[in-house]
Amino acid sequence: MADVLVPAEITQEVTQILSNLVLGDNEIRSSAEKAVNDRLEHSPELYVLAIAQFATSADTELMRSFSLVLLRRLLFRPPSLNRIALYDQLSAPVIATLERILLHSLRNEPAPVVRHKTVDTVTDLANYSMKRGRPWHALQSQSFAMTDDPDVNTREAAYRVFAACPNLIMDLHTDAILNSLQNGLQDQQSTEVRLASLRASVAFLSALDLSQQAQALALLYPMLNTLPALPHAKLPPFLAVITELAASHPHLFRPHIPALLAFLPSLLLPVVDAGPTPTVARPNPSGTSSFTFPPVPTSGGAEEKPVPGEEDEVRKGALEFMTTLSEAKPSMLRGVEGWVNIVVRGCLEGMGEIPEDDTETWLEADPAEDPTDDAYPHTYEQSLDRVAHDWRLRHAGLMAIASIAEGTSKVMQQELGKIIELVTPMFKDPHPRVRHAACQCIGQLCTDLEEVVQEKYHEQIFAALIPTLEAPEARVHAHAAAALINFCEGVERDTLIPYLDPIVDRLLKLLNPGAATGDASRAPKRYVQEQVITTLAMVADASEATFAKHYSSIMPLLLNVMQNANGPEYRKLRVKAMECAGLIAIAVGRDVFRPDSRTFVELLMRIQNSPVDPNDTMLGHSLIATWAKVCQALGEEFEPYLPVVMPPLLRVASSKADISIYDDDEEHEDRDGWESISMDGRQVGVKTSALEDKCQAFETLLIHASTLNARFGPYVAQVLELALPGLRFYIHEGVQEACAMLVPVLISCGKNSGTLTNHMVSATFSQLINCIGSESDSSFLASLYKCFLDTLLVIGGPGALAPELRAGLVEASKRQLNALAEKRKARAARPAHELREEREDLALIQEMEDFAVEELAKALRAVDAPPELTIAVSSLRQLALNLEEWESEDEGGS
Repeated sequence: MADVLVPAEITQEVTQILSNLVLGDNEIRSSAEKAVNDRLEHSPELYVLAIAQFATSADTELMRSFSLVLLRRLLFRPPSLNRIALYDQLSAPVIATLERILLHSLRNEPAPVVRHKTVDTVTDLANYSMKRGRPWHALQSQSFAMTDDPDVNTREAAYRVFAACPNLIMDLHTDAILNSLQNGLQDQQSTEVRLASLRASVAFLSALDLSQQAQALALLYPMLNTLPALPHAKLPPFLAVITELAASHPHLFRPHIPALLAFLPSLLLPVVDAGPTPTVARPNPSGTSSFTFPPVPTSGGAEEKPVPGEEDEVRKGALEFMTTLSEAKPSMLRGVEGWVNIVVRGCLEGMGEIPEDDTETWLEADPAEDPTDDAYPHTYEQSLDRVAHDWRLRHAGLMAIASIAEGTSKVMQQELGKIIELVTPMFKDPHPRVRHAACQCIGQLCTDLEEVVQEKYHEQIFAALIPTLEAPEARVHAHAAAALINFCEGVERDTLIPYLDPIVDRLLKLLNPGAATGDASRAPKRYVQEQVITTLAMVADASEATFAKHYSSIMPLLLNVMQNANGPEYRKLRVKAMECAGLIAIAVGRDVFRPDSRTFVELLMRIQNSPVDPNDTMLGHSLIATWAKVCQALGEEFEPYLPVVMPPLLRVASSKADISIYDDDEEHEDRDGWESISMDGRQVGVKTSALEDKCQAFETLLIHASTLNARFGPYVAQVLELALPGLRFYIHEGVQEACAMLVPVLISCGKNSGTLTNHMVSATFSQLINCIGSESDSSFLASLYKCFLDTLLVIGGPGALAPELRAGLVEASKRQLNALAEKRKARAARPAHELREEREDLALIQEMEDFAVEELAKALRAVDAPPELTIAVSSLRQLALNLEEWESEDEGGS
């Protein structure tokens, strides 16, 4: 690229700076980073071109790769208040020169690893340019030309470009695109070219709307035809790419289900007697290829021996594809004979493959640090017939029942008695892992069939679970305690009371085993203590005031833990003790708790004021939750502690969303409490733990405000300033819902304490009306209308609402009625087979809309809205789809 006019001295300077950036010396690297920023601030165009030119001329692959990665980061670095994106500072001639340099690298770069970096930079630049209305036609034409290049790496790079920037080809004739992609899918020289073309094909299909997809359906045949001829070592990445399409556009696979069902089981299940291999040929509408099983045998050479673990990856890939397609479009596969059987059998056979010699290690391990987890079965080679009398089959059967309970609840309820009869004897199995699985199974049934199990089968379950609390193995009796939590979450108090004493007695023995024997050396495992404390909390919560008789035996133990469990290894135990003591305080009531309340509060204050441990991610969350429980237990007597509780609570409630943006090439550690999502070619890290803390803070403010009412008056204005913006905190619906419930409670606190002002009332209704007018989520729309109506009732009813606010609500409601009507009309216009297949999802959507319409109608009646809106509400209800007819037809037909 000799025609790029960058002065030699600038080129030399950039070479030195970039060389310093890759050095290990922090001081030199920091100085180089500052130099880059300084140069770009004063002469951005010159230095951008210099870095780009260096990416084509540097002597080593490392420096060329690094220059391309750096160029991406600099060009698309997120703007700030004082800085626009570097790309937007460049003139059109400089952008054109930059594009020319990168196209040269894309075409001529000899090293595949560097060329991949070039693709990343080129596609980022193309996507960024298109968003600003500047299409890159030269990239489009060059990439198409590269697909026919004799060089394998060049062809692969072209399809990588299409995969990362599908918009580049969206304006071309469909036949030309399909031919190009099909050529890549059938590339005879390179598996990598076929994989890149497969990725490009998935990106292309995903970018099309439904009408455009109908014209491109022929592409699925060559896409799926890439699978059979591949050696097993190459299958997993191809299966993973196909799985992405199955997740987002499952309907595209409908015509290919018979062929897939003939091919996939050979990857997923062990072959006993393959016999003649089936062939499924499907005509390609283009007339140039077909989707054929099996692959044509490769000629010559001995059969390739599989690498250890290779078959496992293939099986996992095949199972993931089938599971994903089943989840994405269950109605499409429900009637396909054999599909569900293959998936279930594959799962069961894998679950039955637990290494026999791991049991001793498993028994001794802490569940949180179990070294046998890595060896837990993920391969699906063994047939169930071969292990028919093995404990591993009993284990697999129990885990299978636990896994399918949620999705088959209707069938489960009909056969629940038989299932309980099958499961409860397993609590006496000689093998500890079977007894552990029995606890898991019962716990899951109690959750998925909540209340039904507890009401009808509590005698059988308690008869099995309570003795298991005395099992000799820590892993087993701890899991029995965990299963009791699931049971207590859906149990009626009167059902639990007869079993309360034996449960608490056994839990106390696990918590303090030396007390019964006088042997202080019998210390329980810490994870057992943590689980027992959690279970005691749930039992107390379920048994309510009846738990008071055990209060004196348990509360001193919990306060002792809070006082003395100070080391890092006791973090979890301490927060469990705090939360348990708070729940017990609520259960037994203010009078029983009052003598210990001051000690409890002083311990909480000491913990809160102790130096912050950055590694303790649980304490802040647990402190907020425990203070809320103490408030509920003490009622109005909690008011003196508000000055201690409110500052940290308000600090968390006012926190901003915490995000980090990474380039695709940038390595970043997986951090607890963070989730990573892909957005515009970058990885965006969202600190979900901070969002959960913010949600908890608002939920806790609701508890304090509703419990203390007028005594919460001094904080009403400050909390309302946080709650009203929280209604628009779109990245976490829990925050929005908590704020919607909090607002009317705050207005009530302010009214009863004399701290409510006209400005607060006006600001509240204005924000609510604005949110109602723009809200697109029917579920939260219902919450907003309820919030509006509850607040209106607090201030004195419709007469207290200013005329302009009433008019604002009417206009916002008109917009919502029109939007909902358009949604229902569009839904009714869809093909009948789609509506039938998606009726369960559609029923849920309509139910949410009906809730919103009901709350909307209540609000309109309250403010005496014009009668035409009442008519509009009635008309909207008539637009609902009658999905119950299809449900009854299906049930009758089955």
